[in-house]
Amino acid sequence: MKYKIVAATGCPTGVAHTFMAQEKLEQAAKAKGVTIKVETHGQIGVENELTPEEIAQADVVIIAADKDVDDERFVGKKIIDVPVIQGIKNAEQLIQDALDGKGIVKYPLDDEDKTVKYSEYNNQVKDLNIGSKLYRHLMNGVSHMLPFVVSGGVLIAISFLWGIYSADPNNEQYNIIAAKLMEIGGVSMGLMTPIFAAFIAQSIGKRPALAPGFVAGMISHVGGAGFLGGLVGGFIAGYVIKLLEHSFKKLPKSLDGLKAIFILPVLSVLIVGAIMVILVAPMNSINQTMMNFLASFEDSNPVLLGLIVGMMCAFDFGGPINKAAYVTGTVLLGQGNYSFMAGVSAACIAPPLVTTVAVLLFKDRFTKDERNAGLVNAILGSTHITEGAIPFAAKDPLKAIPSFMLGSSIAAILTYLLKVQVPAPHGGFLVLPVVTHPIQWVIAILIGAIIGGIALGLTRKKLVD
Repeated sequence: MKYKIVAATGCPTGVAHTFMAQEKLEQAAKAKGVTIKVETHGQIGVENELTPEEIAQADVVIIAADKDVDDERFVGKKIIDVPVIQGIKNAEQLIQDALDGKGIVKYPLDDEDKTVKYSEYNNQVKDLNIGSKLYRHLMNGVSHMLPFVVSGGVLIAISFLWGIYSADPNNEQYNIIAAKLMEIGGVSMGLMTPIFAAFIAQSIGKRPALAPGFVAGMISHVGGAGFLGGLVGGFIAGYVIKLLEHSFKKLPKSLDGLKAIFILPVLSVLIVGAIMVILVAPMNSINQTMMNFLASFEDSNPVLLGLIVGMMCAFDFGGPINKAAYVTGTVLLGQGNYSFMAGVSAACIAPPLVTTVAVLLFKDRFTKDERNAGLVNAILGSTHITEGAIPFAAKDPLKAIPSFMLGSSIAAILTYLLKVQVPAPHGGFLVLPVVTHPIQWVIAILIGAIIGGIALGLTRKKLVD
């Protein structure tokens, strides 16, 4: 009988890393003669969903994700839990680890009453450090927040096509369609912080944490604490639920229903709400100070800002450093700042296009597969999928990554100098109709891609015939 593995992959945006990790794991398993089924948690939802029977028959579970993938299903199973990037870079090692019996039983069953013993896992877990756990909780919030920001930002931007004051009934530019688009987009953007906080909390405390998470996010939104308040509130809500569950774990099982529907929601909302009411004012001040600083930085030193943003976005191609810049840009969109995101988007679009330029100008320095991948990257880059550059960077990171950082930095710097504004955090050139100065933006990105592509090509040696 073949060794059976089940896996789940997921990344915050749910566009590229999720499916790249799936492909790599499937290829590695096939090479080892192992049966595997990979469930993906993309932006459109769960695909290739694992059935209870498949989970029961599995010898081990591999989770390669930066978001919550509902791991409570894997009761009694050994779990190898890693960031999604490891599923791309080290798929072969993950499959070998599974064959070697590595992993930890995260949710062991009690031999007497067959209930899950969560406390044992808390004492055993050493494979995910605190930083990794916090990052996963944060990215779960980002993943669920993104559709609201994208849709809201684009609808608001479309409303401006009738004029910058087209939603104001007292202005001569007023248009009822524009006003309704602005209203709908505003509602979507307004949900950003509550959704963000709720799903950070849900990642920590599962379903019971959603209610206090939503409340924390809403208090933050109404009080002006914005994204930072939502971030803090989400973590507070998640850990308050964990604390309450621990405090009431000795209640009789007959009261489980009362605990779930009454005790936990009421107490958690009360405690989290009280804490947020106290924190919202200082968080508001911090939020405003940060917004003002970044806004002034865009005007006073766009070159330095573009350099920093470009280097961050091209350093790890969707990893934590890239996401730090991306999340900041997304947050600022919610605050009405479309300029910062323009530079971030340019810096994320450039790396795949750098590979396209490199394979076109230096054909004799890349293999046939690399040349084909570089051409495909023209499409990936144009749609803001930075991850297409990963195979090129992985081949010789010390030489390749600086080339990508150079191209991204130039694209971001020119974007800031040209005062481009982008209202959506994703979509690449698909959102050009709602971009301010779209032609200049494309030119800025292409200049960065060309310079980065030449640099990348020069780092490669001619292939031996």
